[in-house]
Amino acid sequence: MILKRLSTLSQKVSKSVTRNFSSSKIHKTATASYIHRVEDDPLKFLTFGQCLKNIANRYPDREAIVSCAENSSITFAEALDKSDRLASGLLNLGLNKGDRVGIWSPNYEFWYISMMAMARAGLICVALNPAYTVPELEYCIKKVDIKAIIAPEVFRKQKHYNMLTSLIPDMANSKSGSNDWDNTKSSLKKVIIKSDKKLPGAIQYDDLIGLASEADLKSVEDIQSTISPDSGCNVQFSSGTTGKPKAALLSHFSMINNGYDVGLRHEFHKMHARVCLNNPLFHVYGCIISIANALCHGATLVFPAPHFSPEDSLKAIVKENCNVIYGTPTMFVDLVAKQKELNINLPQIELANTGGSICTPQLVKDVVNVLNVKKFKSVYGLTETSAVVFQSLPEDANESVEEFVGACNSHLEVKIVDKDGNSVPFGQPGELWVRGYSTMLGYWNDPEKTNEVLGSDKWFKTGDQFILYENGYGKVSGRLKEMIIRGGENLFPREIEDFLNTHDNILETHVVGIPDDRMGEEVAAFIRLEDNTKPVTRDDIKKFCHGKLAHFKVPRYVIVVDEFPRTVSGKIQKFRFTEVFADKLKEAIGNKS
Repeated sequence: MILKRLSTLSQKVSKSVTRNFSSSKIHKTATASYIHRVEDDPLKFLTFGQCLKNIANRYPDREAIVSCAENSSITFAEALDKSDRLASGLLNLGLNKGDRVGIWSPNYEFWYISMMAMARAGLICVALNPAYTVPELEYCIKKVDIKAIIAPEVFRKQKHYNMLTSLIPDMANSKSGSNDWDNTKSSLKKVIIKSDKKLPGAIQYDDLIGLASEADLKSVEDIQSTISPDSGCNVQFSSGTTGKPKAALLSHFSMINNGYDVGLRHEFHKMHARVCLNNPLFHVYGCIISIANALCHGATLVFPAPHFSPEDSLKAIVKENCNVIYGTPTMFVDLVAKQKELNINLPQIELANTGGSICTPQLVKDVVNVLNVKKFKSVYGLTETSAVVFQSLPEDANESVEEFVGACNSHLEVKIVDKDGNSVPFGQPGELWVRGYSTMLGYWNDPEKTNEVLGSDKWFKTGDQFILYENGYGKVSGRLKEMIIRGGENLFPREIEDFLNTHDNILETHVVGIPDDRMGEEVAAFIRLEDNTKPVTRDDIKKFCHGKLAHFKVPRYVIVVDEFPRTVSGKIQKFRFTEVFADKLKEAIGNKS
C-alpha cells in the first residue's frame, strides 16, 4: 500500500515538474545524483535597502506590514520613511558600516523597521531569539561583538530591559534617554528600548526616529550606492554539535534572491499576497521567506500577534482578508484544531506554506479542508543556505508535501554524496551538498567551523541524509547530524546535554528527539545520576533550566537510567535508546499525556 502511494505521488510530481520546468534548464549527470537548475531570469544584484526603495516607488500606498496586536499598519512608502529615520538615528549614535546591531524581540512592527533601517545604514542585523535567557544573550553579544540592541521593555515573562540591566549594572544608575553608562566588559554600548517610559540608560525607540532631519534622510539615501549586495546583512545563530550556537553571516545578495525565488514559486507576481505570518521574524523563515520575499513582490505581511496564537491568527485571516498562510507543521496542527473548535467563516486561502518537517497525510487533508486552502506547499533549507534549497512548484499536487520537500531552487547546484564525498546514483540516500549564490559568507570569526562545512570548492555540507531524483525533486531520509526539530525550532542535543551535566547530581546526559504528533519531535533527556538515592524529576530539571535555558530547549521527558547502550569502543548508541529504554520512555510519555 505504501509503495503504491509513493508511486502515485511520484507520477503526480513528475507531471508537475514537466509543466513547470519547461522554461528552465536542468543540468544533470547520467550516473550521479547531481542537478544544476539554470533559469533565464538572472539573479538580482541588490541590497535590502534598494529593494525597499524600489517597492516603495512601485506600491507607495500598499500596506507593507499590518500588526494586529498593535492595531497599526504601514505602507511601503511609510516603511521607507521610518526606516531611513531610524537609520539616521543609528548612524548618529556613532555606529559605523558593518557594525552588528541586535533585534531581541517577538513580531512587532519595529522589528521590521529596525531590520530595514540597518540595511539602509549598512549595519548588520543580528536576529536574536526573544526567548533567550541572560546567559544565552550574553554569549551572542560576545560572539559577534554586538554594539547595540533594540528590544521591547517587556514581553510576557521576558523582562528585556531588566535582563539587560543585569548584564550592564551601570545602566540602572544612568540618565533616562541616554547611553552614558560605561560598559567596559563587552562590546555593547547602546540600548534602544521600545517603550512609552523613559528608562535609565536606554534610548527610546520613538525618540530616535523622531530626531531625524531632512539632511539626515538625504545622507542615508546618498550612502545606498556604497553598500554592496555582497556584504553581510544578517547574522543568524545556528546551534552546533559543539554545544554553542554558531553565527552564520548571510549577505544581501543571497537573502534577496532566495526570497525572490520563493515568491516566484508562490506565484506572488500574479497576485497581491496578504500573508498571515505565524513564524517568528528572527528565524530565516521570517527574514527571508517572509520579509525578503515580500519586498521583492510587494506582498503584505500580517502579524496576528507578537507570538503564535491560533485564535488570533484565524481572526486576523478574516479581518485582514489574508489569502496566504505561513507556518510550521506544528502551527498548522494548532490552527486546524482551533478552527474545528471555533468554526470561523474563513475566506478562500490561495496558498499555505510550511517548512521544518514533513507533513502527515491527515494534516494535509485538514489544512485543505478545514482551513479552506487551495494549494499546500513546502520548503526545505537551512540557515546557512539563506533559507530555501528545495521547494514545491506552483502546480504540484498538495499530497506531494507528505513525501517530498519540493524541487531544487533556481540557480543552485545540489548533489548527494557518500561518506567519502563521492556522488551516489539518483534515488540512493547520502548527504546533501549545496553550492550557489545562497550559501552563507561563513560563520562569524570562526574559520575552523566554516571550513568544516564549506570547502574551498564552495560546496556546503548540510549534514542531512537526502534522496535526489532525476526530475529535480528530493526528500529527507534522515539526519547525519543529531539535530532535533521541535515545532520548527532546530535544537542540538550537545548544547542541552552540556548544560544539564552542570547539575550537581547528574553524572551523564544524552538527549534525543522523540516523535510527537503536534511538535514533530519532543526533547527527551536520558540521565545517569551520581547519587541514585536523590531522585531527579522532570520538575526538578524544569526548575534547574529556568532562566538559563530557553523554554523550548527544556526536556519534556526526563528518564533516569543506570547505563547507556554503547559500542565495543565505548561510543554511545543513541539510535538504540527508544528500543532499550522503551518501557521507561512509555511511562514518561504516559505521565505527560
